[in-house]
Amino acid sequence: MSESKNETVQSGTSKKDLLPTLPIATIFLINFGFLGVQMAFQLQSTNMGRIFQTIGADPTKLGFFFILPPLAGMIVQPLVGYFSDRTWMPRLGRRIPYLLIGAIVAMIVMCLLPNAGSFGFGFGSLAALWFGAITILFMDVSSNVAMQPFKMMVGDMVNEKQKGFGYAIQSFASNAGALLASLFPFLLTVIGIANTATKGKVPDSVVFSFYAGAVILLLCCLLTVFRVKEYDPKTYAEYHGIDETSAKANKKSIWGTLKAAPKIFWTVSIVQFFCWMGFQYLWTYANGAIADNVWGVTNPTSAGYQAAGNWYGVMSAVQSIAAVIWALILSRVGNNHHKAAYAFSLICGALGFGSIYFVHDKYALIISFSLVGIAWAAMNAFPYTFLTNAIDDSANMGTYLGLFNSSICLPQIVAFLASFAIFPMLGSHMPVMLLLSGIFLAVGALSVGIVKEVWARKFEA
Repeated sequence: MSESKNETVQSGTSKKDLLPTLPIATIFLINFGFLGVQMAFQLQSTNMGRIFQTIGADPTKLGFFFILPPLAGMIVQPLVGYFSDRTWMPRLGRRIPYLLIGAIVAMIVMCLLPNAGSFGFGFGSLAALWFGAITILFMDVSSNVAMQPFKMMVGDMVNEKQKGFGYAIQSFASNAGALLASLFPFLLTVIGIANTATKGKVPDSVVFSFYAGAVILLLCCLLTVFRVKEYDPKTYAEYHGIDETSAKANKKSIWGTLKAAPKIFWTVSIVQFFCWMGFQYLWTYANGAIADNVWGVTNPTSAGYQAAGNWYGVMSAVQSIAAVIWALILSRVGNNHHKAAYAFSLICGALGFGSIYFVHDKYALIISFSLVGIAWAAMNAFPYTFLTNAIDDSANMGTYLGLFNSSICLPQIVAFLASFAIFPMLGSHMPVMLLLSGIFLAVGALSVGIVKEVWARKFEA
């Protein structure tokens, strides 16, 4: 073949993969801690709007609070990737030290966030809002530190034949965690935990959900910490076909890694841009949209609004169930059909988002959120499969994956900035923002056509 060693070739080209075939149980253990991390993210994303409106935030300025998580992720994840590529601790490994630190800090902050209105700051006070903003920032920083190692360990340890399966199982674990987190406030209300509180305070059903999520986060991450043994530097170099000594010299800066990124890094990022724009508006406006469309209320302190918040949690659970089932289906999709499955899933998500605008019956929302769950499963499985299979620079794998997280964070920041113009322009009507999300997902599905899936030619055939 005429291509150079560092070039990529089309899917299906014969090559030798030195990474061993892992037992299915090992792949599950590598990904199991993701269940706990996703619980943290799900509790945060589904309850942020509810928490901040409950403590007195202006609904037209909600985007300000939602910019903090993606901004933190955009900064933190490349750094975690960069430094973990250069880390080795004999008893913990390369990625796991960061996982452990992130999980512990996230657990602490999860216990503080829902209490933003419980320290006597006053309804709508700057102190209450700043406390909430700072805790959400620390929660997202720590959650990002804990999350990124799981993606990197799949890239480090799973061979290309199993990689699609590995990321599909990660999507499965992620959505199983999201399912539990989404149901917590609803189930706690069913067993008698208060779902309303005095003005300015977050209901106990939400507070106790965060406490439970914090404990589960730590336990799940500890299972991965104690049961997964990362490859030591010598074994890693051997399995990835690189010279251990030269690999140290070939470590690139973050900027150097970005400049050397394969083309698929950029094409998949375009798809990601539209998808994550859509989901950002779901997290920001879905609670208010359901309260408006189904309960006919807009006052965040009303019982109807809090009931809508619980129902949004149930719908998020429906989304997660659909995503769990769809992730298992995607794990059986052959390499040659990845793009078709990706585009089809995003079209389902577009239909789901768009339908929320028209639905006024809470049970009909089950169909809408099931379709959204199909898109969510694909978004958590295919992009990282495409990218890690195309990377032929294993010495900088973590840095690549950390940088790729910007394709998730940047569109959320853009969505935040755009919301200040778009939301008033659309009549400050939250349901219509979900219709806009459907349009974004449809554009994302069309953009899949520009992705040319490749395999990294790390070794000679």
